[in-house]
Formats: sequence, structure tokens, C-alpha cells
Amino acid sequence: MPIYEYICFDCGSKFELLRSLSEADKEASCSQCYGQVERVVSVCVSFSKDGSGESVPVAGTGSSCGSCGATSCSTCGV
Repeated sequence: MPIYEYICFDCGSKFELLRSLSEADKEASCSQCYGQVERVVSVCVSFSKDGSGESVPVAGTGSSCGSCGATSCSTCGV
């Protein structure tokens, strides 16, 4: 089953729900204040080991931050 991420409009809380695909669009409420929530796109990063044993990104070279396309958080100040 997929894990879906949500953010609350009222308190800003972020949380996850484990739901079947058939429940993906089912309404949910905040786990903290029971307010209205919106499902958000999950941001993930995958790494693999190269021949020397060093961790390298599996795909892409962008930032792991979902707020911009910078290659380093130091450039956007997050």
C-alpha cells in the first residue's frame, strides 16, 4: 500500500497515511487538529554506492529540497 503525505490548512501539520490505491482520493482530516488537509507530492531522494563505495544520487543532480531547482540549499537560503 502507498503512503500519502498531507499538510493541514489550519495548523500546518504534515503527516502520512497508509492507504490503498482505491482510497487515494478519499477525504482525510488532520491528525493533530482534525482540520482540512491537502495531499501533497512526496519528495524523496535515492542513493546508491559507486565503485569506490561512495554514495551517489541514483537519478538527477538537483536539490533534495522540493521548493526550488537549486543544486544546493545554500543558494536559496533554506
